[in-house]
Amino acid sequence: MTDVSDGVLHTLFRSEQGGHEQVVLCQDRASGLKAVIALHSTALGPALGGTRFYPYATEEEAVADALNLARGMSYKNAMAGLDHGGGKAVIIGDPVTDKSEELLLAYGRFVASLGGRYVTACDVGTYVADMDVVARECRWTTGRSPENGGAGDSSVLTAFGVYQGMRASAQHLWGDPSLRGRRIGVAGVGKVGHHLVDHLRKESAEVVITDVREDAVRRVLDRHPQGVTAVADTEALIRTEGLDVYAPCALGGALNDDSVPVLTAAVVCGAANNQLAHPGVEKDLADRGILYAPDYVVNAGGVIQVADELHGFDFDRCRAKAAKIFDTTLAIFARAKSDGIPPAAAADRIAEQRMAEARASR
Repeated sequence: MTDVSDGVLHTLFRSEQGGHEQVVLCQDRASGLKAVIALHSTALGPALGGTRFYPYATEEEAVADALNLARGMSYKNAMAGLDHGGGKAVIIGDPVTDKSEELLLAYGRFVASLGGRYVTACDVGTYVADMDVVARECRWTTGRSPENGGAGDSSVLTAFGVYQGMRASAQHLWGDPSLRGRRIGVAGVGKVGHHLVDHLRKESAEVVITDVREDAVRRVLDRHPQGVTAVADTEALIRTEGLDVYAPCALGGALNDDSVPVLTAAVVCGAANNQLAHPGVEKDLADRGILYAPDYVVNAGGVIQVADELHGFDFDRCRAKAAKIFDTTLAIFARAKSDGIPPAAAADRIAEQRMAEARASR
């Protein structure tokens, strides 16, 4: 890592992306672990957020991602009505070649050292089986298997929440929550995306998909031989004629200066975190008349599930909470209209108000 004083520390202490309560850099030479744990806020309660395992090009890129993801979790948890602040962890490396039991156990010890200020879960590159290993060293671990006292895969409710946000978007824009006959593009049909396609096809929506993994695309096409087609890549997907809804369900930054001008969809509502590549993109979407359902609002089904796991998991209770994403999304659109601001800004205002009230009551 180079130019630390001008890079990471500037981000932590002086930039708009900073303001985090605590950032922990973790290293275990024996296992090869290099990780960053970022706690953005504990105003509403212990920070809650997943662990991403990803081959970052640089350590600085990993820190920046952890900071952005942790901040997003503060807002997501606030909007989901949870008594949790926001945190996130990233492990630097290729999960296919670098992940090991020894590394995950070492990571669990670092999380445990925070004494409950951070509760971890799955994210990109980590799975239920991984959380079972981490939990052997850290009791503040969610997303575990049912056999080990957990709730299992949180992607099911994440997809359900995105589906509810999509229905709310349809209600707001077209006066009817039904997605029947709508043409919906799903970029990324992995953990969450393939469950989302199930919901859409059940409602007889026409679905266009893409994914960097051919096997992921094939799984969906085999499951849905009717009503689902595939295109080569995201560039082709966002330009698909007649697209009603675009659902980014892979990594962040999908909405940027290159993609927004060529989007054909009237609505953007997907599962990916940090979809807006930079401040100002939300206005670009609004200027084009594209309705944006804030990512951290509609993809909160998973965090609702893992939070419930801390209190004795009940799937029906979680599903009922995730169903409220429909009403929350509608409320954000209404606030955006009344305040004359984009939906992303309206969601931020509501979340910031809840966090500020929590801090004031301490």
